[in-house]
Formats: sequence, structure tokens, C-alpha cells
Amino acid sequence: MARHVPRHQRVADQIQRELAQLIRDEVRDTRLGMLTLTAVRVSPDLSHAKVFFTTMDPAQKTVALEVLGGAAPHLRSLLGRLMRLRITPQLHFVYDESIERGAHMSAVISAALARDAALRGEEAGEGEEAAADDDSEGRA
Repeated sequence: MARHVPRHQRVADQIQRELAQLIRDEVRDTRLGMLTLTAVRVSPDLSHAKVFFTTMDPAQKTVALEVLGGAAPHLRSLLGRLMRLRITPQLHFVYDESIERGAHMSAVISAALARDAALRGEEAGEGEEAAADDDSEGRA
């Protein structure tokens, strides 16, 4: 038996697919570089949609927000024609910082592991030197 997925989630998934294609094909602003739509959250009454995106260059996020915000009404009208919804959600674009946060957390964890390995290496090195000293005393 198929699992029940709430309608607003199915609409959000469809909006993400359609918007990705519309942004690629319809938004002609040259300032808009490579971007990825990471998620869409739609309110239960389908009146608002938060569209989360990331850019290849994090420095371009303000430009991308400006371009997408300006294109939002046009994208909404195109989306309404494609999806044939009674109410087409208002589009609110939000920069998704989860990718950057994830990369930062990964770097912090890697640095902590490297520091831990260096400390263990020093402890092992001290233990080997002490064992070598004990061994040389026994031969003398």
C-alpha cells in the first residue's frame, strides 16, 4: 500500500522541479550565476512557498537574492500556468546556509581529529623513547 504524503509536500516537490527549470530557462539576468534549489517549504494552505537555494560562490548570495526577488512575480505567474493550481503560492527566496554550516562543521571535526591524532602521536613517541632508554640501560 502506498504511503500517504501530504498534498502541500507533493506541491512543494513539484514547485522545486518546475522552478529549477524556469530559473534556468526564463531568468536572463547575467548576474545570476550557478545556483541550486535545495528545498521548498509550502504552507499548508498553499499560499506561501519558501524556496531555499545555494550558490556556487557564497559571495554572490546577496546578488542572487536580489535577482530572484525581482523575478519572483514573473516566476510565480509562469509556475501558475504550468501547475494549474487554484492558488499559486507567493515565492519567498531564502539563501540556504546549511551547506556552508555543514562544511564548517566538517572542517572543525577534521581539525579536532588531527589535533587528537597529533597528541596521541606525541604520547606514543614519548612512550617509545622511554622504552628505548630502558632497553639501552639493560644492555649496559
